[in-house]
Amino acid sequence: MIRIGGRITIPESELSEEFVRSPGPGGQKVNKTATAVQLRFDAGNSPSLPEPVRRRLIRLAGKRITAGGELVIEASRYRTQAANRADARRRLEGLLRRAARPPRPRKPTRPSRAARERRLEAKKRRARVKRLRRPVEPGEE
Repeated sequence: MIRIGGRITIPESELSEEFVRSPGPGGQKVNKTATAVQLRFDAGNSPSLPEPVRRRLIRLAGKRITAGGELVIEASRYRTQAANRADARRRLEGLLRRAARPPRPRKPTRPSRAARERRLEAKKRRARVKRLRRPVEPGEE
């Protein structure tokens, strides 16, 4: 069971693990052992997640979320299955913690008077440069 904060708990029944061969260099048993882990969590249909947390999790997960709303975390950093398993669960927990934290509301601000004046001055300078690049028409000299 994964606990996030005081209210959100993900039971083991909602997680599934698949062990696959790890990419990269290996030793003598490289083609025999499946040490990499694919941890799957159906975020789109999980009854354990409140709706705002689900939306934030799907946005945070990016390419790790499938079209069906399933979150797939692949862990192959370590050489042992147990270490990769723990790594995948740690990463899932981190994602869930980030999604559970609501974003701070944005405070609307206005540019200061000095900033507005600097912007207008920069626009005037740029217009002057462009005006000087124009071809000179006869009688305008």
